[in-house]
Amino acid sequence: MLNVMREQSSPVLQQTRQLPYDVVALVLQGGGALGAYQAGVYEGIHEAGIRPNWLAGISIGALNAAIIAGSPEDERVDRLREFWELICAYSIELPAGEGLVDALPFAFDIKSVRNVLAAMRALVQGQPGFFKPRFPSPLFSPFSGDAATSFYDTAPLHRTLERLVDFDRLNAGDVRVSVGAVNVRTGNLTYFDTAERRLGPKHFMASGALPPGFPAVEIEGEHYWDGGVVSNTPLSHVLSGKPSDTLTFQVDLWSAKGRVPYDMMEVSSRQKDIQYSSRTRAVTDQALRMQKMRQALQRTLDKLPDSARQDPEMRAIADLARHRSHNIIHLIYQTKLHEGHSRDYEFGLSAMRAHWQSGLEDIRRTLADGRRLDPPPPELGIVTHDIHRRD
Repeated sequence: MLNVMREQSSPVLQQTRQLPYDVVALVLQGGGALGAYQAGVYEGIHEAGIRPNWLAGISIGALNAAIIAGSPEDERVDRLREFWELICAYSIELPAGEGLVDALPFAFDIKSVRNVLAAMRALVQGQPGFFKPRFPSPLFSPFSGDAATSFYDTAPLHRTLERLVDFDRLNAGDVRVSVGAVNVRTGNLTYFDTAERRLGPKHFMASGALPPGFPAVEIEGEHYWDGGVVSNTPLSHVLSGKPSDTLTFQVDLWSAKGRVPYDMMEVSSRQKDIQYSSRTRAVTDQALRMQKMRQALQRTLDKLPDSARQDPEMRAIADLARHRSHNIIHLIYQTKLHEGHSRDYEFGLSAMRAHWQSGLEDIRRTLADGRRLDPPPPELGIVTHDIHRRD
């Protein structure tokens, strides 16, 4: 199985590219089975010689971030592939070859049926190395705690993370890692960050503990759910960090834009898109407003005499007004026609490989235009490249 995916991608380059930024961030949204798209994007970034020094993720994005940061540099793509091949091992495949299926005039219906069956199997049997169903169901459980508040047991995921992730490497400080989770008691979004604490398997499991499927994860006496319950992207966390020139690759799995639904299935699918899509435009608009405020503040400071500018308070204001360059490359997975409302738990090998390949192709096409990596002009300060794949 691993050889199939290796044949679909080019060899990974080992050199690194020097970029005119202090921070190169990879921001990964939550989206379950769609997270294979992020793995494909990372492969393309890696083969281009780009090495992010800040990984920020929520839910499946947090798990991808853990594997990237917790693997030797030359093994990151292979570890990602091993993870995705493992958790998608229970799959519904047709006896015909993939190429033949795609060539058939009714391939659309075949793919739809295959994806629905994969989703049903995930619900009934769980996914290896990820989660397994509880018995009895929490609806009939005589117990309290996890057994009564979640449909699936995520102990397999804990073992998978311990096997695939070197947490000493992840916490070494070479790459900053931030993952978002929601405090169940307070309802507040919390970021577990290697800049502030040591992270272990539970922090990443907390970020992906989406209720009512998965149980809340207890950390230091508090219980946490999936960060996507409040916000499905950590972009604002990255942009609000220490003033730095930053290149951000934001990889989203849900698109805010879409058509008006025409039946109940489309209503469910469109609701998920809107609920879990990143408010990227709102975040970047706010960042642009802050940039304009800093520029106006700097112009005001320039009019002050030197003696006034040496005042400690004025020097603190000058630091806040310092120019920051933000380049955001925004990739968004575009739902295919044969995918329905269950696409985030359609853990089939064929679907996973298709998601991965889409991400790889999207980032390769994006990076083919070298100008997208250029810092924005000083008078602008922030630029966003919205990359949409059109089927």
